[in-house]
Amino acid sequence: MPWAQVGPTDIYYQEAGAGQPLVFLHGMSSCAEAWFQQFEAFSPFFRVLAYDSVNHGHSANSPRDQPEPDRADELDGFLQALGLSQPIIAGNSMGALTALRWAVRHPSTAAALVPSGMGIGPFPDGAGRAGAEPLDEHTLFLPVGDALTEGLRTRDPLRYERYLRIRSTATRLEAMRNPRPRSMARPSREDLDAGVATIRSPMLVVVGDLDRLAPNARALAAAVPGAKLHVVNGAPHNVYYETATEYNRVVAEFLAGQKLMPAQAHEVAS
Repeated sequence: MPWAQVGPTDIYYQEAGAGQPLVFLHGMSSCAEAWFQQFEAFSPFFRVLAYDSVNHGHSANSPRDQPEPDRADELDGFLQALGLSQPIIAGNSMGALTALRWAVRHPSTAAALVPSGMGIGPFPDGAGRAGAEPLDEHTLFLPVGDALTEGLRTRDPLRYERYLRIRSTATRLEAMRNPRPRSMARPSREDLDAGVATIRSPMLVVVGDLDRLAPNARALAAAVPGAKLHVVNGAPHNVYYETATEYNRVVAEFLAGQKLMPAQAHEVAS
């Protein structure tokens, strides 16, 4: 179980494979382990890594009386701590927002960017969780909301249950029972819409057509020069988890097109 000290936070991460780094960033209330289907698909071709962000998974909690560390700073610190250069960065939801904010700071540093479940423009009602009430003292397994569909619960109950179990750690429960203010500067959420136009790293935007943020994802793809968009039919917010086969295939095809993996490797990844 590898750990890294990133600023004030003891960060837990996972890695597999060798070669160019491919870093996966999880969403709000998720964790690194949720990317297990991508680890299996991409570790034959890359050094695949995923870490638990502060107040998530097996990483440390931040002090209750202080704002959370900025997650773009955290990503910077993680890359530096492990000596990762020219990374491919893929993130879902909160992880995609982190990747985009980091990329505005470093417009050409990433070899490629794959945000999913995120975009620009005003969020639809209910999509933001900044004002969420503290979690009660009795809940142990965090509900998934619209991150996954009821269809997945029916056709693949084990995979559905796994998602509940792997993310409902003591660290995350503590943070949800004692919410910290978020930190988001350079750029702020409000400045991001204009900032993404400066990104020059190749980008593939992936989104499920059932995701409430699908219009925002389309706006992101239109705003970033040269960005590609892929919409997965019947997929929810956690497109990488519920529809992993298609997600892995389109990401592999995109990376092959950027000459970052063998041209036929997407057939293995999918």
